[in-house]
Amino acid sequence: MLEQCYRVLFVASHPVQYQAPLFQRLAARPDIHMDVAYCSLRGAEPAFDPGFATTIKWDLPLLDGYRWSHVPNKGSNAETFRGLYNPGLWKLINTGNYDAVISFVGYVRATFWVAYLAARLSRAAFIFGTDASALSSRDGRAWKQRFKKVFWPILFRFADQVIVPSSGTLALMLSLGLPRDRVTLTPYTVDNDWWTEQCKYVDRSAVRASWGASPDDMVIIFSAKLQSWKRPFDLLQAFAKATIPNALLVFAGEGPLREQLEADARTLGVSSRVRFLGFVNQPMLPAVYRSADVMVLPSEYEPFGVVVNESMCCGCPVIASDRVGSARDLVAPTEVSFIYRCGDVEALTNLLRRVAADRALLESVGSRCLAHISRWSPDHNIAATMTAIRIAADRVRRQNTHK
Repeated sequence: MLEQCYRVLFVASHPVQYQAPLFQRLAARPDIHMDVAYCSLRGAEPAFDPGFATTIKWDLPLLDGYRWSHVPNKGSNAETFRGLYNPGLWKLINTGNYDAVISFVGYVRATFWVAYLAARLSRAAFIFGTDASALSSRDGRAWKQRFKKVFWPILFRFADQVIVPSSGTLALMLSLGLPRDRVTLTPYTVDNDWWTEQCKYVDRSAVRASWGASPDDMVIIFSAKLQSWKRPFDLLQAFAKATIPNALLVFAGEGPLREQLEADARTLGVSSRVRFLGFVNQPMLPAVYRSADVMVLPSEYEPFGVVVNESMCCGCPVIASDRVGSARDLVAPTEVSFIYRCGDVEALTNLLRRVAADRALLESVGSRCLAHISRWSPDHNIAATMTAIRIAADRVRRQNTHK
C-alpha cells in the first residue's frame, strides 16, 4: 500500500544556496508533491545584497530539480513590513489544493500574513518557525525582547506545527509554553555530500601559497559577512594579541566593515599577516575551509550559522562564541572548550594560542567534525520536515472533519 502523498507549498523569500539541495531531494520523494513560491529571485539573479555590500549571484543551480514559481513582490524590497508583499500568494494557495503551506518568510513581513490567511481559508495546514535560540534581537533593543516574550507564545500557536533548526531553538519554544508535540526539530543543514566531494579536489598547498602561507604556517579563517554583529574586530584584536609566529588571518567575506578592518590591521601592526578575500562564491568555499587550520565565528547574534556546517564538512575545526546557535549542536560535541564567552577577546586570544601550539589537537577535532557532521545531514532535515507535514496536515484534517 502506497503512503499518502501530501501536496505542499513552500513559501520562501528568495533562493538560498543551502535550501535548494533540500528542495531537490524532497521533490524526488514519492510521498510529497511540492511547489516552491519565491517572493523574489535575489541570489539566483544578480542583486545588491546590503549585508555583503555588493551585488551577489550564487554560482549554483538554485532553481533546478523542483517545481517553483516567482510571485511578484508589490512591496518596496526594504527591510520593513511592507517591503515584502506578495498578494499573488492568495490565489496560488487558494487554488492549489494544498495539504500544507510552509512559510520561510518571517512574521515581520506582510507576505507571511497573506500566506497565513490564505492557508486558513483553504483549510491547509500552516507550518512556520524561527531560528532564534534566545529572545534577544540583533540590535540589542530591550523593548524587542519584552515584546517577543509576550507575543511569541501567542504567535507560534498560530502554527499547526512549529519547525525549529536547532536544539537551542527547541528549548526556547518549550520555555514559551509550546507543547512538545507541536514542535519539530528540522536541523539546519548543508549539502554534506557536495562539500565533502569538492574537498577531494582541493590543492591545499597551492591555495595556502596563494595567500602567502607555507605548509607549516597557522591559517585562521573568518567566513561571514563583515558586519558589526559578526564581531570580526574581536578576532582581529585576538589575532594581534596572540602574536603567534608564522600565523595568517584570512577574512573570507565582504561587507561594510572591510575598510575599517583593513585600517585596524595596519594600526595593530598585523596587516602583512591579514588577507581579505572579499566575497567568495560557493564553488570556491571548500578550498577556503580545506586550506585553513581553524575557522572562528565570534558573532554576538547568530541564530544558527551554517558556515559551521560548511567548515566541519571540510574537516576544519571551529571556534565559536556562545552566542552562535550551532555551537550547542555542532561545536560542543566535537570540542566543548572551543566555545568561549562572546566579546571576551582575552579568552579568544588564549584559544588561538592553544590551538597554534597543539596541532595534534586540531587534527583530532577535525576528524571529530567530519564524524559528527555526517549525523547532522540533509536526510535528517528531510525526514523531520516530512514528519512535521504529516503531523500538521493530519491535525488540520481531523479538525476540519469535526466542524
